[in-house]
Amino acid sequence: MRKIITIGESVLDTVYNGNKPVRAFMGGRIANAAAILGTMGLPVSMVSECCNDRVGDIIIDYLTSHNVNVKSIDRYTEGSTPLSAIFTNETGKDTIVNYGVYPHERFDVVWPRIDEDDILLFGSLYAITEPQRTALFELVNYAVERKAIIIYLPGFQHGINFHIAHVMPAILENLEVSDLVIAHERDLRDVYPGETAQQAYCDHVEFYCDNYLHIHPDLSVTRFDKGGKALPHPAIGAPTRHMLGWQAGFTAGVIHGMLKNGVTRANVHQLPRATWVDIVTGAQAIASCCANTDNCMDSSLAVRFANEITNN
Repeated sequence: MRKIITIGESVLDTVYNGNKPVRAFMGGRIANAAAILGTMGLPVSMVSECCNDRVGDIIIDYLTSHNVNVKSIDRYTEGSTPLSAIFTNETGKDTIVNYGVYPHERFDVVWPRIDEDDILLFGSLYAITEPQRTALFELVNYAVERKAIIIYLPGFQHGINFHIAHVMPAILENLEVSDLVIAHERDLRDVYPGETAQQAYCDHVEFYCDNYLHIHPDLSVTRFDKGGKALPHPAIGAPTRHMLGWQAGFTAGVIHGMLKNGVTRANVHQLPRATWVDIVTGAQAIASCCANTDNCMDSSLAVRFANEITNN
């Protein structure tokens, strides 16, 4: 079976209501997408790093309990595993404080095996900031050489302060090697402030990657392809407080749909409209199943979605 390789941050999110801790869970769209795919029984590996500490153990235990291969996660010993404290006030607005200490030598990971038509998913701050960016991009380029399908999530944690111009060369390199880009409207505002989805696609994305899925705040999705042609998909379900689970589920659902429809590196840029409709609507349905406090899906539902692949 074709393999899925995910590359992203390993972080523990902790939520506070006022000053009272409410819950803790695996952070990051990519890590949670890996857990959802693993719950479906699909062969998925996570490439990341976390300290050999108690928080790191929680992350590793979560991924392994969801059938994610963690052999490519670097367990460093100097420092601490990243932790994000999310403070929610009475208006529902979040304030995020990040903790964690990385060692000087970063991202010393064991590369997973990558074969033709495997699917590689990458993004987050790892994909745009040094020192881990260099090592990550070497692995991504290797996947390109091996003729894997490359999916890029250009978003990063909202509210992190840095000049986007400083990382724009890395973003453009990421777009150039990608076969598909998936972004939420908030991601777009961070990268291309003041531009609509169509403007951003036509002015920046299309030159490098002609497949772009844009998630709107109401959870409808627009697919853009060559010439800025737009294929709208109405929302399935209502916006949710648990957007991490929804977006992780949507990303996992796109990969599920690609496997279900036999999408390969050779045909990913020539897929018929009907195939994209099936991929996106299926991804929205999976996302709706994951928009809960666990950011994952029920095991019985996972079996049903997995059977859609094996029966095709």
